[in-house]
Amino acid sequence: MTEQHCDRTSDAPALPAAPPTGGPAAETDAVAPRPTLLDQMGGPMGFVYSTVPVMVFVAANAVLPLAATIGVSLAVGSALTVFRLLRGERFSSASGGLLGPAVAVGIVAWTGSAKDFFVLGIWVALAGFVVTFGSVLARRPLTGVIWNLLHGGRHAWRAERAVLRAHDIATLAAAAVFGTRFVVKEWLYLADSTTWLAVAKIAMGTPLTVLAALVVLWAFRRTTTRLGK
Repeated sequence: MTEQHCDRTSDAPALPAAPPTGGPAAETDAVAPRPTLLDQMGGPMGFVYSTVPVMVFVAANAVLPLAATIGVSLAVGSALTVFRLLRGERFSSASGGLLGPAVAVGIVAWTGSAKDFFVLGIWVALAGFVVTFGSVLARRPLTGVIWNLLHGGRHAWRAERAVLRAHDIATLAAAAVFGTRFVVKEWLYLADSTTWLAVAKIAMGTPLTVLAALVVLWAFRRTTTRLGK
């Protein structure tokens, strides 16, 4: 009886092992990949979206009266916003692409000068330079202030020389971008070169922003490494 019982037991099919419910592999799969810096800025299409309104305005202004140019620019900006919404982008992101051109076109309608499409960006660049460069002169570089606010405002980050130096560099990088934009665009504005203002706006827009953002990101990581979260 004992031998028969053992034989029946050995012939029974083995039950499949239960799938693991945890472990490092499962935890790794559950963690979503962090968006890259380019993704956070809208990806490659974000650069395209920022250039379309400028190119449309300059192209329309070359062949159409100013009033028609304004109408075409607003129509294209609205269509682009609807397209982005249909693609599933957030309303704040999609509508933001229309707000800037709409304000710029409004200034053009008020002044009657096509080159004033770029005047808002010129003065924003000047304001950005004054704020960033002034914060370095005051020994409170803006990127360090922002990092500290994002981490509860409880760190004595200015007492750490390496951290302060990193934020001096990062904030000066931002100031250089703002200052360069202002000098170049103001010079072209005074020269009444609407076409070259468009070229400068595109060339000195997203590319320079990405470069400055990389320096700021380096300063943030250096600060986090030295002072903790």
